[in-house]
Amino acid sequence: MQGDGDGWVISDSGAHYWGRFGAAGLLVRAPQLDGTPAVLLQHRAVWSHQGGTWGLPGGARDSHETPEETAVREANEEAGLLSERLSVRATVVTAEVAGIAGTRWSYTTVVADADELLHTVPNRESAEMRWVAENEVADLPLHPGFAASWQRLRTAPALLPLGHGDERRQYLPRTIEIEAGVFVWCMPGDADQEPSQLTRRISELLPAPN
Repeated sequence: MQGDGDGWVISDSGAHYWGRFGAAGLLVRAPQLDGTPAVLLQHRAVWSHQGGTWGLPGGARDSHETPEETAVREANEEAGLLSERLSVRATVVTAEVAGIAGTRWSYTTVVADADELLHTVPNRESAEMRWVAENEVADLPLHPGFAASWQRLRTAPALLPLGHGDERRQYLPRTIEIEAGVFVWCMPGDADQEPSQLTRRISELLPAPN
């Protein structure tokens, strides 16, 4: 039922976690003018929990929702992002907590891409929505939960050797999960670039040209 996830789960230590059925957030990347990735971050309103910090748009998961549905819905509510402009790449459970009376709480980060730096429309929970270069994210005062998971969520750069006429160029740049929980931001490279084990793995994961 819509809204039935609102509420706190109390851990064994007495800490409070928002979302009766857990919570989810959207980590969306998009290419900057030079092709390198930017991440959409939410500057949380000062009145909100952990206000003044930077994190991902997200929130409590309702009982009927998947984590992907929650993250995309919250990104629409908090940033005005349309689901059809997003390509979900992966989901990562980035926090799990044991609650009292046998309950459990988890936070799922949904990794997605957009094909450009989308316009955002912040709601009252956001002081600001900002596209931040991925290599500058750690310089901001991050929400503690996001800060704890950022190193495992960030991408390593990768160049895939492709000829100018290679149809796979249409799929790049983008996030690729090369193995469980390991991500690269793949951009097209020169055709004469020496292949590596990494680029061979990326080639296996990219959609085949039509």
